[in-house]
Amino acid sequence: MSDHTLEDQLLHHEDVHISSDLPFRKWLYSWLLDPHIEGNYQKTIDKWIVILIISNLFALVFEQIPAIFNAYEKWFHFFDIFSVVVFTIEYLLRFYLAPEDEEFKKRKYARGSYVVSPFALIDLIAILPFFLQAFISVDLRYLRSLRLLRILKLFRILIPAYKEFVVANQGRTFRQRVHAVVFPSEYGGSLHTIFDTFIVIWVIVSVLAVILESVHGIHYLLNLEFIVLDAIAVGIFTLEYCLRMYCCVEEPGYKRAVTGRLKMAKSTSSIIDILAIAPFFLEVFLHHLIDLRFMRVFRLLRLLKLSRYTGATQSLSKVIVREWPVMAASAFIMLLLVVMTASLGYLFEHEAQPDKFENIHQSIYWAVITLASVGYGDISPITPAGRAMTIVLALIGIGIFAIPAALLSAAFADQLKSDREALVNTIYEMLADGHIDDEEAHFIKTESKRLHLTDDDLKRLVDKAKKERELMDDVSVLPLHKIASNPEHTVEHYKFLLGQIRQLNLLSDQSQLHQTMAMPDRLTESDKQLWRLINRQETPSN
Repeated sequence: MSDHTLEDQLLHHEDVHISSDLPFRKWLYSWLLDPHIEGNYQKTIDKWIVILIISNLFALVFEQIPAIFNAYEKWFHFFDIFSVVVFTIEYLLRFYLAPEDEEFKKRKYARGSYVVSPFALIDLIAILPFFLQAFISVDLRYLRSLRLLRILKLFRILIPAYKEFVVANQGRTFRQRVHAVVFPSEYGGSLHTIFDTFIVIWVIVSVLAVILESVHGIHYLLNLEFIVLDAIAVGIFTLEYCLRMYCCVEEPGYKRAVTGRLKMAKSTSSIIDILAIAPFFLEVFLHHLIDLRFMRVFRLLRLLKLSRYTGATQSLSKVIVREWPVMAASAFIMLLLVVMTASLGYLFEHEAQPDKFENIHQSIYWAVITLASVGYGDISPITPAGRAMTIVLALIGIGIFAIPAALLSAAFADQLKSDREALVNTIYEMLADGHIDDEEAHFIKTESKRLHLTDDDLKRLVDKAKKERELMDDVSVLPLHKIASNPEHTVEHYKFLLGQIRQLNLLSDQSQLHQTMAMPDRLTESDKQLWRLINRQETPSN
């Protein structure tokens, strides 16, 4: 694969060009619905349609709850109208562009074939109840339940993704296929993206349920619904965890059946997964022994599962681990300062305000608020000594409390720079053999996404790596360990050095050169013999 092909793989969407000279229908299909053109709006449209379908599903569920439906009936109606408008536009657009679709273009009546196709019938059923209810003066409220069929529109996304997945994973084992779905890889394709999206949606839904459950009125009305929803979420997260533990041995670094899974179980992401489901199981199995209802609040930790899907949190974790000794030292200094401030506050203010500075323990609150420069004003010194002390400590606290933030900010920037340099080195190594396979290209694109690189940033990194690779042709500028790692470079550099020695011999004053070489401690006899051999000279007379 050439370097140009590499840029095409990584930056293909930059070069998307659909000629405006095309017939309008073909031009519109190319931009909106053609799945074979990378960089058009087809995937974006599919993504938002999926989000709208899932939103409709949740809206339909909440409509069945009278307390919610009666309070927000107008908004449910507006959302339904909006959804129908979008789905209708999509249906009409696909109907109009059917003659350009490969599935129907070869048929005599392309649009007629589209209308009777399974996906078109599903699209029609998704919007038909609304129009029947709008134009027929019969009580058709029971047809509203047919809106549940809108979920079938997801098959328009799922079926092509599944077919792509089957083709990409031919000849692979069941565990390898599970790994392709659960973990990022070049074999997962769109199905892996759908899986991740599904998990993210359930994380958000379960966290929102926990938040809403804290409202007494909502909890009273929807107690059973919250229990069922939590059970479903835990079931999904448990299945995800089991799948990850089952196929993690396909990941580099986790190859061993037992030790690999133990290593995965001890990873940060796995611990977060356990924390996301542990409160539910502890409450189910131990409720008769101890009241564990307080653990329900720990269900909010499910939000940490989203850290798996963003590179920023991963980079921050690396930064914290790397800078932990410095952070610990800063925390220790802050702790000493807080205790000292609380002690001084108690010393100066106890007699004047015994109710607010009753003891040092109570004064810690005031100390933290003062040092952090928050200053709520609920507790403040009134004595001259206390106020003077507060001024000094507040100024000191600004600097001390800013240290961790400054450290994290600088370390995060360094980590990001280091990760990008590592990506450049990786690309450089991949380009060394002049070939980039699909797996390597997938890795580059995944890493660039994790590092939040724009297309321009990625292009600059690729150009930088290519320039470094071009230097390989001039072995003289490479360090010796780089030269020694490649036999061809070693030979080329050896020839280069021999040429330089011969040039030195030709350009030098021979008599002075021989006199200098004959001086004691200048050259060994072996060095002299090697020089004469290289330059094919006879032993000079003294």
